[in-house]
Amino acid sequence: MSISTTEFDTVMLIARVVVGITIFVHGYNKAFRGGRIPGTANWFAGLGMRRPSSTVHAYAAATTELGTGVLLCLGLLTPLAAAGVIGICTVAAWVDHRGAFLMFKNGVEYVLVLATLCLVIGAFGPGAWSLDSALGLDTTLTSGWRGLAIAALLGVGSGVATLALCWRPVPTDESGA
Repeated sequence: MSISTTEFDTVMLIARVVVGITIFVHGYNKAFRGGRIPGTANWFAGLGMRRPSSTVHAYAAATTELGTGVLLCLGLLTPLAAAGVIGICTVAAWVDHRGAFLMFKNGVEYVLVLATLCLVIGAFGPGAWSLDSALGLDTTLTSGWRGLAIAALLGVGSGVATLALCWRPVPTDESGA
């Protein structure tokens, strides 16, 4: 069975828009709902993102999620947008979700699916119904091994760098005291 160009473009559009809206709403929630940036910074501090970097990280996470969401929906700079989501998911997987697999146990399941989908989007490119395609970027920058490498290496690299610079978990007392 082979897939037509129109079918491929439809699938890529759906994948980009679903991930884009999902991550945008995540960022919107961090920036504008609940405790907003101060609340997000407090939550991050509780996860081990030390102050003042927890506030910087809250702004960076919200901005990255808002920006990558828009870029993915538009299909603009697609492997860079995918890398942003992968970076966010790398940090979230390590800092908050590494204790279990299933999401209902606060596991890595959700961030793993989002990151993997972004890796696929980076590899296959945005499809014809994208600004990358309209601007002629889809053949030079945003697909194949190059798009996969950009999404994977920049995404995981930025996540690891964020952890190295900002994450300082509070040691726990193993004795229970």
